[in-house]
Amino acid sequence: MKKISSIVVISMLALSTIWVATTYPKIGHIAYENATDIEASLFGFQQKEADIGELSLSYYESERSANKPTLLLLHGYSADKDVWPRFARHLVDDYHIIIPDFAGHGDTEFNKDWNYSAPKQAERLLTLIDKLKIQQVHVAGNSMGGFIAAYFAKDYPERTLSALLIDPAGVHSSEPSDMGNMLAQGRNPFEIHNDEEFAEFYPMTMANPPWLPGFVLAAISEGYQQRQPRLKQIFADFHEKDMLDSQLNDINVPVLLLWGQEDRLIHVSSVDVWKAGITNIQVEVWQGIGHMPMVEAPARTATLYKSFLKNLPQISDNSNPNGVAQHEEL
Repeated sequence: MKKISSIVVISMLALSTIWVATTYPKIGHIAYENATDIEASLFGFQQKEADIGELSLSYYESERSANKPTLLLLHGYSADKDVWPRFARHLVDDYHIIIPDFAGHGDTEFNKDWNYSAPKQAERLLTLIDKLKIQQVHVAGNSMGGFIAAYFAKDYPERTLSALLIDPAGVHSSEPSDMGNMLAQGRNPFEIHNDEEFAEFYPMTMANPPWLPGFVLAAISEGYQQRQPRLKQIFADFHEKDMLDSQLNDINVPVLLLWGQEDRLIHVSSVDVWKAGITNIQVEVWQGIGHMPMVEAPARTATLYKSFLKNLPQISDNSNPNGVAQHEEL
């Protein structure tokens, strides 16, 4: 009944937001920005902030429980924490979940003097879980978030129980993607100057995107255009930097690699590099899916992930059995 009620409320919210946006465009933009937070709350997530010294990280968190292992879900470049709740809703009953906004993304601030490399972002995550007094996590990431998740697993193996990598950046593919071809011609598809460029870019992100009304797409396009300078700097800090090709054998935790066959941003031939480099790896490649399986097929992706987690060997650690979250209220 609770799930049915949530769906009804979300549907009513969507309809009312569309009406407001159509009638009052400026108010509609604000309504859209708040709608994802409301939806996340209906799925069991609260928005919080944690001061990690250098900056304050915004994040979603599900119910805390000493009996639930922790999942740390990491979004990709130019995205934010709102890409995860529709996937994560299928896991909240059994796992404690944290979904941060990386520096310069979502509700976490940007500073031109900060370092946005994958190793540095992984280091910030370590500071976050230390702040929350969490000993070990299952880390999962998409695209840039997958790159950072792989770095976290490599650099902090004692804090990592497993890694889910969804179409991750971080290695060189034998075949160029559509984005790779565009970059070779001097054009970054993420650098959006107008609605026409966004209309070309958006289908590159997913082969099977969820339906969004036109005003939502317009708001997303506007956001990309406004954030272009910061996104350009972040891209320069992590893209083709600190690549993992020669370091994959240092990742010793169990890894699930999921890839969408139709990915236009990072070519599926990257799978061969990850497979060759990581010994303890399970690989899934899905037809008809693009760069963001957890958004394109959230329930299916969650089912795969739950099966992977269920079949992991049990961790024998008296101080933190089975990677259970250990923390105190802030």
